Amino acid sequence: MVHTAAVFLSEALIAVFSWIVLSVISALLLGFYDSAKKMAVNKNAVPIVLLCSVSIGATLYLPLMVLSVIAPDWIAADWIRVKSLSWSSHGLIMMKSILVGASWTLAFSALKHLPLSIGAPIRATSPFWTILIAISFLGERPLLSQWIGMLIVLIGFWCFTLVGRREGIRFLRDRYVLLMVLATLLGSCSSIYDKWLLQRLEPITLQAWFTVYLVPVMMPMAIWWYRVNSHRANSYGGSRDRAGQRGEVLAAEGAKAIFQWRNSIALVSPLLIAADAFYFIALSDPEAMVSVVSVIRRSSVVVALAFGASALSEANFRSKALCVGLILIGVVVLTWKN
Repeated sequence: MVHTAAVFLSEALIAVFSWIVLSVISALLLGFYDSAKKMAVNKNAVPIVLLCSVSIGATLYLPLMVLSVIAPDWIAADWIRVKSLSWSSHGLIMMKSILVGASWTLAFSALKHLPLSIGAPIRATSPFWTILIAISFLGERPLLSQWIGMLIVLIGFWCFTLVGRREGIRFLRDRYVLLMVLATLLGSCSSIYDKWLLQRLEPITLQAWFTVYLVPVMMPMAIWWYRVNSHRANSYGGSRDRAGQRGEVLAAEGAKAIFQWRNSIALVSPLLIAADAFYFIALSDPEAMVSVVSVIRRSSVVVALAFGASALSEANFRSKALCVGLILIGVVVLTWKN
């Protein structure tokens, strides 16, 4: 059993931060991450955005990883040192990177076409699947109050499907909804896998290597996307002579389809790293229940809703706010008895 978060934090912080509070902080950061992600992928090349994002994350971790090897004494706190791992442990982390990479690819592709205030709640239904897996395979037994809280949260998520119909989104027919659902299922499997890994690996070590391994995982899709769209852009450019102004429009669209750099891309990885840091530390506590942590973490939809309404001018704010209100009530019930 790895050391718990209580061993890593000072006594003053231990008195303030429980695994539930750490999960709430993670949820807030995850909401800002969802907002930055929507801005990054909107009318942009998803595979290239993903590769840039994970490369930035790996770059942030590499100095710590190198320092942990060549000069570990320079790192005062043991909990932020990246420990050496066996080849089998590296394989386990690579499996997590592949799982998350597939989930992110589907989620980013869906979010490119769905409103943030619809896509984020769909993604937030992962606690339902996480609960089923945790109960079936991990033997977790939430308290009655936690069951009630989770039920209220899930009802709030379901209400979003009703609101989505007003915007012409048929949840059972829309292919981007299907992509987001598949991404959510993979994310739920990742949550269970995280809990299992964190009983064998320290949080910072897992997070650092996972972030680095995401780069080779995302690279093949990005290379393929770039080659296909570069060829398409050249074809559009060749049509300029044949179709005049129409060809120029197609050429411009072809160039835009490849990639557009936005400052929001640079924010995606740092926000996710911070959110995951609190998430991993919360899960590393033996008393933490992955089913509860996952539900709290998905309350990040509150931030996504606020951003969608204010910055993106998305519709049906009041109806969506009521749904979010249900989610908040569920989170309060979840944490009240703990």
